Amino acid sequence: MGLTTYFLPLTKLTKFYIISGERSGDLHASNLVLAIQKLNSNVQFRGMGGSYSKDAGVELAVDYSEIAVMGFLEVVIGFRKVLKYLNLAKKDLLAFRPNAVILVDYGGFNMKIAAFAKESGVPVHYYIPPKVWAWNQKRALKLKAFTDQIYSILPFEPEFFEKFDMKVHYVGNPLLDEIRKFKPHDFFFQKNEISYQPIVALLPGSRKQEINAMLDRMVSLVKEFPNAQFVIAGVDSLPESDYLGAKKAGIKVVFNQTYDLLSHATAAVVTSGTATLETALFRVPQVVVYRTSAISYRIAKNLIRVPYISLVNLIAGKEVVKELIQDDFSIENLKNELNRIFSNVVYKGEMLQGYDLIQERIGGGSASETTAGLILESLKKQNPDFHRGFTV
Repeated sequence: MGLTTYFLPLTKLTKFYIISGERSGDLHASNLVLAIQKLNSNVQFRGMGGSYSKDAGVELAVDYSEIAVMGFLEVVIGFRKVLKYLNLAKKDLLAFRPNAVILVDYGGFNMKIAAFAKESGVPVHYYIPPKVWAWNQKRALKLKAFTDQIYSILPFEPEFFEKFDMKVHYVGNPLLDEIRKFKPHDFFFQKNEISYQPIVALLPGSRKQEINAMLDRMVSLVKEFPNAQFVIAGVDSLPESDYLGAKKAGIKVVFNQTYDLLSHATAAVVTSGTATLETALFRVPQVVVYRTSAISYRIAKNLIRVPYISLVNLIAGKEVVKELIQDDFSIENLKNELNRIFSNVVYKGEMLQGYDLIQERIGGGSASETTAGLILESLKKQNPDFHRGFTV
């Protein structure tokens, strides 16, 4: 199916207010912005995001790094800061007078923006909706009330939302777009002064709280595997000092080279999140880990209604990769799981077969371009001044 370009008369500018609140959402938001710009050059973007969105042409009223918090307890502690920027975003949105709001992931913050925008008469498009299927599923009714269009990147979500009489567009997964664009660095080992020993990739996350909770235990694993080298996927949105303990332990940290690292890795230890699916799509056997504060964990355990936390297992609908959560996230358990990956051919083969199932279920479309077309088509229906352009 070809892409269709939609455009307004040259005197009419289409304005979007777009909000993302962490690194992966910022990346997906930026790709969506670029896809919309490709279909309609007479557009303007403003909102909240990070460096990816800024580079794509979004005028940032708020940089998400100023307010990033996670976990139930941490959100409560940081509530005043979040509220400050929430009010700032609301005022800025009204002043900007957009034709539509585009919300990308970041459910706690963006659901409040969705309610405000809807009340203000601004169409709301939600790309990567909140995971309401995981806990307090009745939140789907609020999502239905506050949004005009929803674009899902998880293949099981449309069926879930049907229970609430909601039509949700499954647009494919944007990680596929990123992986298609990726080209491995020809001299990755030489560039980073890495030896040719088997690599175990450590992906501790992209938020400060994740690094603090996960990295020390990952680093403690290193001495258990003298015949492998451990390399950390670092992010430059965090200060290098957050990785100081790992560097002192002699572990290499490569910044903003996660896909290069995964393309060369033999195994991986991955903090639960988007990175688990990325690791699966690169077909790297992995152990998924997660730990948070004791209070946050107890609250989450009582609320969550799904059997797994990793996207890999959720999409497959079964355990494809081992999840070591909270107290199970121990050096002994990590050691045992990595040994299984290294030495048990059957176990590794079953995991790779699970990855094949995941690839099949998410499909092969372009999420960014599909979503861009649907957003512009929706605006065209709402606004008679829109005119059909040409197919590319």
